[in-house]
Amino acid sequence: MSAAATLVIRHGRSVDAMTTTTLPARASGTFDLGGDLPVTRLGYGTMQLTGPGVWGWPADPDEAVRVLRRAVELGVNFIDTADSYGPAVAEPLIAKALRPYADDLVIATKAGLTRSGPADWRPVGRPEYLRQQAEMSLRILGVDRIDLFQLHRIDSQVPLADQVGELALLQQEGKIRHIGLSEISVEQLKAATEFATIASVQNLYNLANRQSEELLDYAAEQNIAFIPWFPLATGKLAKAGGVLDEIAAKHEATPSQLALAWLLKRSPVLLPIPGTSSVDHLEQNIAGAEVQLSDAEFDELSALAS
Repeated sequence: MSAAATLVIRHGRSVDAMTTTTLPARASGTFDLGGDLPVTRLGYGTMQLTGPGVWGWPADPDEAVRVLRRAVELGVNFIDTADSYGPAVAEPLIAKALRPYADDLVIATKAGLTRSGPADWRPVGRPEYLRQQAEMSLRILGVDRIDLFQLHRIDSQVPLADQVGELALLQQEGKIRHIGLSEISVEQLKAATEFATIASVQNLYNLANRQSEELLDYAAEQNIAFIPWFPLATGKLAKAGGVLDEIAAKHEATPSQLALAWLLKRSPVLLPIPGTSSVDHLEQNIAGAEVQLSDAEFDELSALAS
């Protein structure tokens, strides 16, 4: 069985008076989730704020808090997390670091995966479990409504109508603003739209791995947000003396920054969420939003994985 959900919430202080000079993440542009929820396109993922194997507390919880606060200071207003990160570690860290939440802050949290040890993930997609985990995340994060709730996997053991239908019920009850799906195909996305309006999808996608290209193109056609996880992967493309290395040197950037710049230029619906447990690494990632690739450079990078 498989499912998880992503909650997205906006609350608290406003930072609208700041500029992209002090908020470099804003150089990535914005996207309106569901047509009415604006987010800065370069976000932050919290999986690395836990212990080894995404299990237990990090070695330095204070640094985790600093990372979260620094992300917001740099203009990030889209944060992706999960109740299974730890489990029950990343969500409390977010609440500790960021409450009261900024007015424009969007916090995405997933539910539907149970844990029995490091690197062990056991999905549960039953409707009652999705509802339970949504209620728990609402309480831990300290919010009243989930702006985006994403089913993390289609559970083959549970009818799709029951899974997406439960999210639709939560939406009708005012506990969910928008509904999304993760790790799906175009066909599954189309099937899910029979039961609810889908605002976002979340699949593995990066410069080196483009198996979800068809889904990205379809999402762009439908103006559905595509949240690529593992966005920094460059693999062998980053070898010394290669095209990626050469273009990075030209921009005085790192291969990872170029990978982010490529994603941001690839499609306006892409919302990368690179994660890290280090403030220094966070600042380096966010600087990728300011790297502007020419059309020729973009095409050259696009051809690498081909």
